[in-house]
Amino acid sequence: MRTRTKPLLHVWDWQFEAACRDMDSSVFFPPAGERGRARRRREDEARAVCGSCPVSEPCHRFALTSQQPYGIWGGHTETERRSAVQMMRRR
Repeated sequence: MRTRTKPLLHVWDWQFEAACRDMDSSVFFPPAGERGRARRRREDEARAVCGSCPVSEPCHRFALTSQQPYGIWGGHTETERRSAVQMMRRR
């Protein structure tokens, strides 16, 4: 039996250019119980990385379409992504 699936590498190839590729993921994902000033400081650090990243837009689109529930993706928090999804659904 032959399948006609296409390789999915092109779906992920943007990650090879990501500014965060070799970074510790803890910059982008909150530890349990993180709140307030510590959370904002970590998020600001992540956004700074995303701000200089050549693939922040594909990263953000990926997080939206795959409904990533946690972390900073393409410079956007999970709360910002949820809001964006809700706005898209209202249209």
